[in-house]
Amino acid sequence: MNQASVGFHCPECVASGKQRVVSGPQAFTAWQSRPRVTIGLIALNVAIFLVSIGGDRGVGGLRPGVLIDWSTFGFFIDEADEWWRLITGGFLHDGLFHLGFNMAALWLIGRSLESVFGWWRFGLLYFTSLLAGSFGALLVDPDVPVVGASGAVYGLLGALIIAYRVRGIGIFDTNLGIVLVLNLVLTFGIDSISVGGHIGGLLGGLAVGWLYYESPKLTHNRWMGDVGVVLLGAASFAGGLWAATTWASPIF
Repeated sequence: MNQASVGFHCPECVASGKQRVVSGPQAFTAWQSRPRVTIGLIALNVAIFLVSIGGDRGVGGLRPGVLIDWSTFGFFIDEADEWWRLITGGFLHDGLFHLGFNMAALWLIGRSLESVFGWWRFGLLYFTSLLAGSFGALLVDPDVPVVGASGAVYGLLGALIIAYRVRGIGIFDTNLGIVLVLNLVLTFGIDSISVGGHIGGLLGGLAVGWLYYESPKLTHNRWMGDVGVVLLGAASFAGGLWAATTWASPIF
Protein backbone atom coordinates (compact mmCIF):
# COMPACT_ATOMS: atom_id res chain seq x y z
CA MET A 1 0.00 0.00 0.00
CA ASN A 2 1.16 3.51 -0.78
CA GLN A 3 0.34 6.37 1.58
CA ALA A 4 -1.70 9.17 0.07
CA SER A 5 -2.90 12.55 1.32
CA VAL A 6 -6.08 10.85 2.50
CA GLY A 7 -5.81 7.15 3.35
CA PHE A 8 -3.88 4.66 1.24
CA HIS A 9 -3.81 3.66 -2.42
CA CYS A 10 -3.00 0.22 -3.74
CA PRO A 11 0.16 0.01 -5.92
CA GLU A 12 -1.86 -1.09 -8.94
CA CYS A 13 -4.16 1.93 -8.66
CA VAL A 14 -1.20 4.27 -8.34
CA ALA A 15 0.49 2.71 -11.34
CA SER A 16 -2.59 2.94 -13.51
CA GLY A 17 -3.46 6.44 -12.35
CA LYS A 18 -7.13 5.50 -12.45
CA GLN A 19 -9.67 6.44 -9.85
CA ARG A 20 -12.05 3.73 -8.67
CA VAL A 21 -15.74 4.63 -8.65
CA VAL A 22 -18.12 2.61 -6.47
CA SER A 23 -21.89 2.43 -6.66
CA GLY A 24 -24.81 0.40 -5.34
CA PRO A 25 -23.85 -2.16 -2.67
CA GLN A 26 -20.20 -1.16 -2.99
CA ALA A 27 -21.11 2.43 -2.16
CA PHE A 28 -22.93 1.23 0.97
CA THR A 29 -19.82 -0.74 1.98
CA ALA A 30 -17.69 2.36 1.39
CA TRP A 31 -20.00 4.34 3.69
CA GLN A 32 -19.67 1.66 6.37
CA SER A 33 -15.88 2.07 6.26
CA ARG A 34 -16.13 5.81 6.94
CA PRO A 35 -15.51 7.22 10.43
CA ARG A 36 -19.18 7.00 11.38
CA VAL A 37 -18.67 7.48 15.13
CA THR A 38 -16.47 10.52 14.56
CA ILE A 39 -19.04 12.05 12.21
CA GLY A 40 -21.84 11.20 14.63
CA LEU A 41 -20.05 12.78 17.59
CA ILE A 42 -19.40 15.97 15.63
CA ALA A 43 -23.03 16.13 14.51
CA LEU A 44 -24.23 15.57 18.10
CA ASN A 45 -21.95 18.28 19.49
CA VAL A 46 -23.07 20.77 16.84
CA ALA A 47 -26.76 19.95 17.37
CA ILE A 48 -26.46 20.38 21.15
CA PHE A 49 -24.64 23.67 20.64
CA LEU A 50 -27.39 25.01 18.40
CA VAL A 51 -30.14 24.25 20.94
CA SER A 52 -28.15 25.46 23.96
CA ILE A 53 -26.99 28.91 22.82
CA GLY A 54 -28.88 32.18 22.82
CA GLY A 55 -30.52 34.30 25.46
CA ASP A 56 -28.75 37.48 26.52
CA ARG A 57 -25.43 36.19 25.22
CA GLY A 58 -26.67 35.55 21.68
CA VAL A 59 -24.84 33.01 19.54
CA GLY A 60 -21.61 33.67 21.40
CA GLY A 61 -22.26 31.41 24.35
CA LEU A 62 -24.48 29.14 26.39
CA ARG A 63 -27.71 30.22 27.98
CA PRO A 64 -27.09 30.63 31.72
CA GLY A 65 -29.69 27.99 32.55
CA VAL A 66 -27.92 25.42 30.39
CA LEU A 67 -24.60 26.06 32.11
CA ILE A 68 -26.18 25.71 35.55
CA ASP A 69 -28.26 22.64 34.70
CA TRP A 70 -25.92 20.51 32.57
CA SER A 71 -22.25 21.45 33.07
CA THR A 72 -19.77 19.28 34.97
CA PHE A 73 -20.07 21.03 38.31
CA GLY A 74 -19.22 19.39 41.60
CA PHE A 75 -21.56 21.50 43.70
CA PHE A 76 -24.70 20.15 42.04
CA ILE A 77 -23.42 16.57 41.86
CA ASP A 78 -22.77 16.79 45.59
CA GLU A 79 -26.12 18.33 46.48
CA ALA A 80 -28.47 16.59 44.06
CA ASP A 81 -26.51 13.54 42.93
CA GLU A 82 -26.74 14.70 39.32
CA TRP A 83 -24.32 12.09 38.01
CA TRP A 84 -25.14 12.73 34.36
CA ARG A 85 -23.18 15.98 34.49
CA LEU A 86 -19.97 13.94 34.14
CA ILE A 87 -21.18 13.17 30.60
CA THR A 88 -23.34 16.11 29.53
CA GLY A 89 -20.67 18.68 30.32
CA GLY A 90 -18.51 17.10 27.62
CA PHE A 91 -21.08 17.96 24.94
CA LEU A 92 -21.55 21.65 25.76
CA HIS A 93 -19.49 24.46 24.22
CA ASP A 94 -19.37 28.10 25.24
CA GLY A 95 -19.01 29.80 21.89
CA LEU A 96 -18.34 29.12 18.22
CA PHE A 97 -14.55 29.18 18.60
CA HIS A 98 -14.70 26.70 21.46
CA LEU A 99 -16.90 24.36 19.41
CA GLY A 100 -14.96 24.81 16.17
CA PHE A 101 -11.55 24.15 17.73
CA ASN A 102 -12.70 20.97 19.47
CA MET A 103 -14.59 19.63 16.45
CA ALA A 104 -11.66 20.29 14.11
CA ALA A 105 -9.37 18.35 16.46
CA LEU A 106 -11.96 15.56 16.80
CA TRP A 107 -12.18 15.23 13.02
CA LEU A 108 -8.43 15.28 12.42
CA ILE A 109 -7.55 12.76 15.14
CA GLY A 110 -10.79 10.79 15.38
CA ARG A 111 -11.04 9.58 11.79
CA SER A 112 -7.53 8.13 11.93
CA LEU A 113 -8.03 6.38 15.26
CA GLU A 114 -11.47 5.06 14.31
CA SER A 115 -10.00 3.38 11.24
CA VAL A 116 -7.38 1.72 13.46
CA PHE A 117 -9.52 0.72 16.45
CA GLY A 118 -12.84 0.11 14.72
CA TRP A 119 -16.03 2.00 15.47
CA TRP A 120 -17.05 0.52 18.82
CA ARG A 121 -13.57 0.46 20.35
CA PHE A 122 -13.15 4.05 19.23
CA GLY A 123 -16.45 4.85 20.94
CA LEU A 124 -15.15 3.26 24.15
CA LEU A 125 -11.97 5.31 23.85
CA TYR A 126 -13.91 8.55 23.41
CA PHE A 127 -16.31 8.11 26.29
CA THR A 128 -13.68 6.72 28.65
CA SER A 129 -11.51 9.75 27.91
CA LEU A 130 -14.50 12.04 28.45
CA LEU A 131 -15.15 10.48 31.87
CA ALA A 132 -11.47 10.66 32.76
CA GLY A 133 -11.51 14.36 31.84
CA SER A 134 -14.57 14.93 34.04
CA PHE A 135 -12.86 13.14 36.91
CA GLY A 136 -9.77 15.32 36.47
CA ALA A 137 -11.83 18.51 36.32
CA LEU A 138 -13.70 17.66 39.53
CA LEU A 139 -10.54 16.53 41.27
CA VAL A 140 -8.59 19.69 40.45
CA ASP A 141 -11.33 22.31 40.76
CA PRO A 142 -14.75 20.93 41.80
CA ASP A 143 -16.31 24.34 42.40
CA VAL A 144 -16.07 25.59 38.81
CA PRO A 145 -18.53 24.56 36.05
CA VAL A 146 -16.70 22.88 33.16
CA VAL A 147 -17.92 22.38 29.59
CA GLY A 148 -16.36 21.18 26.35
CA ALA A 149 -15.21 18.09 24.49
CA SER A 150 -11.53 18.88 25.08
CA GLY A 151 -11.08 16.22 27.75
CA ALA A 152 -12.23 13.56 25.31
CA VAL A 153 -10.16 15.08 22.48
CA TYR A 154 -7.07 15.08 24.69
CA GLY A 155 -7.80 11.40 25.31
CA LEU A 156 -7.70 10.78 21.57
CA LEU A 157 -4.36 12.57 21.47
CA GLY A 158 -3.06 10.31 24.25
CA ALA A 159 -4.18 7.18 22.40
CA LEU A 160 -2.54 8.49 19.21
CA ILE A 161 0.75 8.90 21.10
CA ILE A 162 0.61 5.22 22.10
CA ALA A 163 -0.29 4.18 18.54
CA TYR A 164 2.78 6.04 17.24
CA ARG A 165 4.98 4.53 19.93
CA VAL A 166 3.88 0.98 19.04
CA ARG A 167 4.90 1.65 15.45
CA GLY A 168 8.29 2.90 16.57
CA ILE A 169 7.53 6.54 15.83
CA GLY A 170 8.49 9.10 18.46
CA ILE A 171 6.05 11.94 18.91
CA PHE A 172 8.79 14.46 18.14
CA ASP A 173 9.58 12.64 14.90
CA THR A 174 6.32 14.16 13.63
CA ASN A 175 4.29 17.30 14.30
CA LEU A 176 2.45 15.48 17.07
CA GLY A 177 5.06 16.46 19.65
CA ILE A 178 4.75 20.15 18.78
CA VAL A 179 0.96 19.92 18.93
CA LEU A 180 1.14 18.30 22.36
CA VAL A 181 3.57 20.89 23.75
CA LEU A 182 1.54 23.83 22.41
CA ASN A 183 -1.66 22.43 23.87
CA LEU A 184 -0.05 21.88 27.26
CA VAL A 185 1.27 25.45 27.24
CA LEU A 186 -2.24 26.73 26.50
CA THR A 187 -3.72 24.43 29.15
CA PHE A 188 -1.52 25.79 31.92
CA GLY A 189 -1.29 29.33 30.56
CA ILE A 190 -4.96 30.29 30.11
CA ASP A 191 -7.02 30.64 33.28
CA SER A 192 -10.34 29.75 31.65
CA ILE A 193 -9.09 26.32 30.54
CA SER A 194 -9.71 23.36 32.84
CA VAL A 195 -6.29 21.93 33.68
CA GLY A 196 -7.81 18.87 35.33
CA GLY A 197 -10.13 18.24 32.40
CA HIS A 198 -7.33 18.31 29.84
CA ILE A 199 -4.76 16.35 31.83
CA GLY A 200 -7.36 13.86 33.04
CA GLY A 201 -8.48 13.21 29.48
CA LEU A 202 -4.90 12.90 28.25
CA LEU A 203 -4.01 10.37 30.95
CA GLY A 204 -7.20 8.46 30.27
CA GLY A 205 -6.38 8.25 26.55
CA LEU A 206 -2.83 7.11 27.26
CA ALA A 207 -4.21 4.39 29.53
CA VAL A 208 -6.75 3.27 26.92
CA GLY A 209 -4.04 3.17 24.26
CA TRP A 210 -1.89 1.01 26.52
CA LEU A 211 -4.79 -1.32 27.28
CA TYR A 212 -5.59 -1.76 23.60
CA TYR A 213 -2.02 -2.24 22.41
CA GLU A 214 -0.03 -3.68 25.29
CA SER A 215 -2.39 -5.63 27.56
CA PRO A 216 -3.21 -8.25 24.87
CA LYS A 217 0.52 -9.01 24.66
CA LEU A 218 0.57 -9.74 28.40
CA THR A 219 -2.68 -11.69 28.59
CA HIS A 220 -2.65 -13.20 25.08
CA ASN A 221 -6.30 -12.22 24.87
CA ARG A 222 -7.45 -9.21 22.86
CA TRP A 223 -10.72 -8.97 24.77
CA MET A 224 -8.89 -8.21 28.00
CA GLY A 225 -8.06 -4.82 26.56
CA ASP A 226 -11.76 -4.11 26.08
CA VAL A 227 -12.52 -5.27 29.62
CA GLY A 228 -9.76 -3.02 30.95
CA VAL A 229 -11.13 0.01 29.06
CA VAL A 230 -14.65 -0.57 30.41
CA LEU A 231 -13.25 -0.87 33.95
CA LEU A 232 -11.22 2.31 33.46
CA GLY A 233 -14.32 4.18 32.33
CA ALA A 234 -16.26 2.89 35.35
CA ALA A 235 -13.41 3.88 37.68
CA SER A 236 -13.28 7.38 36.15
CA PHE A 237 -17.03 7.74 36.62
CA ALA A 238 -16.83 6.58 40.24
CA GLY A 239 -13.82 8.83 40.81
CA GLY A 240 -15.71 11.83 39.46
CA LEU A 241 -18.62 11.19 41.82
CA TRP A 242 -16.20 10.77 44.72
CA ALA A 243 -14.35 13.99 43.90
CA ALA A 244 -17.59 15.95 43.63
CA THR A 245 -18.98 14.71 46.94
CA THR A 246 -15.78 14.41 48.98
CA TRP A 247 -13.03 16.65 47.67
CA ALA A 248 -13.04 19.80 49.77
CA SER A 249 -10.88 22.33 47.98
CA PRO A 250 -9.34 22.92 44.55
CA ILE A 251 -5.79 21.75 43.79
CA PHE A 252 -5.10 24.94 41.84
